[in-house]
Amino acid sequence: MKKQVRSQLFTFIKKEFMHVFRDRKTLLMLFGLPIVQIILFGFALSNEIKNSKVAIIDYSNDVTTQQLIEKIDASKYFDIFSRLQSANDVEAAFKKGDVKMAIIIPPKFADDLQHIGNASIQVITDGSDPNVATAITTYISIIINEYNAAYNRTSSLPLQINPEIRMMYNPELRGAPTFVPGVMALVLMLVCTMMTSAAIVKEKELGTMEILLVSPFKPLSIIISKLTPYLLISIMNLLIILVLSVTLLELEIKGNIFLLIFESILFILTSLSIGLLISVNATTQKGAMMTSLMGMMLPTMLLTGFMFPIENMPWPMQVLSNLVPSRWYFIAVKNVMLKGLGFASVWKETLILMGMCTILFTVSLRKFKIRLE
Repeated sequence: MKKQVRSQLFTFIKKEFMHVFRDRKTLLMLFGLPIVQIILFGFALSNEIKNSKVAIIDYSNDVTTQQLIEKIDASKYFDIFSRLQSANDVEAAFKKGDVKMAIIIPPKFADDLQHIGNASIQVITDGSDPNVATAITTYISIIINEYNAAYNRTSSLPLQINPEIRMMYNPELRGAPTFVPGVMALVLMLVCTMMTSAAIVKEKELGTMEILLVSPFKPLSIIISKLTPYLLISIMNLLIILVLSVTLLELEIKGNIFLLIFESILFILTSLSIGLLISVNATTQKGAMMTSLMGMMLPTMLLTGFMFPIENMPWPMQVLSNLVPSRWYFIAVKNVMLKGLGFASVWKETLILMGMCTILFTVSLRKFKIRLE
């Protein structure tokens, strides 16, 4: 009797294994997802901020300042991106997103250091990302202190270099300016893709696709009718997020509100197109929802610059991040919402999102037509 029970149990376990290994999607979830997570988290998760681009304005231009600049450039944390001629060019460099930090060395820096024993330099960082700003100001302070100690060893007088720190766009280093744009990208991406991914496949499961096939509606009309409710719901979510950000988090929208809404709607349309493409290719609602959830959540969290600086990642990961729509939306929202910049500063992100939306929607429509045939 016990032998028969063990045999039945073994047969049942064997049958379950066969079901699992026959389902390729299950195998992909079981083996592919952990591998992807390990690779992404292993490369993307890092507390260090490396290769931050720095602009230098050197009014003194002497041997002492050149040695200090060379020490900064030799650090793995900084990369001298440009040498500006005037402090008036600093804000323009920050608006373009070219640099994370600007260092201004005043005139007669070496003379003040040698004769007075005290000299100051101004350090300006982009405070719209407070975590990065805090980290790189700590790094630059350590480098200056190390240079100061080395300089004192060769000098008969105790000398001191004082860095004066200034944070642009977010002087209080509040978390909301970084949190809100990232949450907007994450919420809109997940909600749009998950809702839309079940739109077409639901009709297949319910057996109502045949009714749509014999209806006078064209494929484009069917797709538009499916996407319109989700588009309106997503716009409502956007407005709720903005209202909560302004009222509860006291986050001022510094740029043009209509430009911000335009960029958001463009991102929503791109996300809906991704969900539509998933829905056209999926066979079950559950599979479509899981694909949209896991396929969009991790890239949005890790490859947008929301949680971890993209500059820290290896170049293959940086290249891969260019394919994530959330990255370009996150940049556009920060520029408009936090820095108060106009369309001239986000035109590249706008064109990229438009291109992604057009390609994804065209591919989805083409695949839907093929299935109609």
